Amino acid sequence: MLVVRPAGPADLDHLLELAILSGPGFTSLPEDPDALSDRLELSQASFRGGVTPQEAWYTLMLEDGDTGDIDGVGSVKATVGLKRPFFSFRVVHNTASSPSLGVKLDHQTLVLVNECTGWTEVGSLFLKADRRKGGAGRLLSQSRYMLIGAQPELFAENVLAELRGVFTPDGACPFWDHVAHKFFPMEFDHADRMSGSTDKQFILDLAPRHPIYTELLPEPARAVIGKVHPQGVPAMALLESEGFRPNGLVDIFDAGPTVSCGRDNIRTVRDARRLTVEIVGSVEAELPALISTDSIAAFRAVRAKADIEGDTVRLTAETAAALKIKAGATVRVKS
Repeated sequence: MLVVRPAGPADLDHLLELAILSGPGFTSLPEDPDALSDRLELSQASFRGGVTPQEAWYTLMLEDGDTGDIDGVGSVKATVGLKRPFFSFRVVHNTASSPSLGVKLDHQTLVLVNECTGWTEVGSLFLKADRRKGGAGRLLSQSRYMLIGAQPELFAENVLAELRGVFTPDGACPFWDHVAHKFFPMEFDHADRMSGSTDKQFILDLAPRHPIYTELLPEPARAVIGKVHPQGVPAMALLESEGFRPNGLVDIFDAGPTVSCGRDNIRTVRDARRLTVEIVGSVEAELPALISTDSIAAFRAVRAKADIEGDTVRLTAETAAALKIKAGATVRVKS
């Protein structure tokens, strides 16, 4: 049985492997052992309540309960933009017209903004290639919302997700090459690392102060603004199924889109029910349900068959063991 569980320092080798597999442009998974180690320490402290709610960054691992293999990662960052700015480009449309000439033009510009301060971010969703079928991605993705729903008061009213922009098969990034690199004279990977590990002062120092007219950009750059990396298309579909929609912001390095949704309007947060567990020998349900514990400190999530009657849910001993719960426990269930 696949289980989503909290990540900790012991997961460093697994997380580094996933970071390497994720490829360029996956900002939240740098191929940097020190940065990943710090992140896992923070994750452990976050689940244990050892940091303030605003500083918490919860990292989740997808584990095969039978083999112990780690096949994926996801995360929830309680807030962004409080200690370091959360920069984006806003795509702005301006209309210019000349009645005397009978001309009306729509100009699209990119404007540097810092609009998402204090929002919660779901991200880092990545699975090994052989796990991208059979519902594993949906389990991992929805587990982040089950985590938020367990204690929603620890998270912001607005939730966002950034999706990786377009890269060519050889690893080139059209938007970076034609636009961002003009302002940040360094390698993409260097800028990416600095964005995740510094106070981002270099962005404030070097980023364009004035709107960028997209009509003046080369076609390869214009074509990828707000577009998702091919590997991110399934993640985009999962986000949209939860109610996330593009909000007009794109990444300043690769122009990948940002999507957002109100916390309480996220489908899994809204629809999951708190139920009391009864352990039985077998369950007759036709379809599996998404089931998680009801606390962040002991968070675990699985997809398994469940019989629901009133405020009670019947689970098998195997499912209860995967969740590390006993009869009478409270769980959250989304069928």
